[in-house]
Amino acid sequence: MIKTGLYWRQPLLLEKIMLQELEAIFDGKSLQLQAPLNLAAGTRVRIIVESVLPNEQKQPKTFLQTAKSLQLKGEPDWSEKIDQYLYGETLSGDD
Repeated sequence: MIKTGLYWRQPLLLEKIMLQELEAIFDGKSLQLQAPLNLAAGTRVRIIVESVLPNEQKQPKTFLQTAKSLQLKGEPDWSEKIDQYLYGETLSGDD
């Protein structure tokens, strides 16, 4: 099956299909390939254009940036008495 437009079609028996995926930049008049195309001169091709949006990945936040963004409120000794604050457990001074 070959995807053409919005539907799929079965290739004809005599039709030989060679698919190559490549990227190009449109300069306003023509497509400029980013890599050489492996075809003989004069070969007929079918082109389906798919716009590629720029990669807008954000830099991952560090742990400290994430923790700060949570704006957590707590007691100054939170890390020392975490069990007491989370579970209500009172620990003796020898633990």
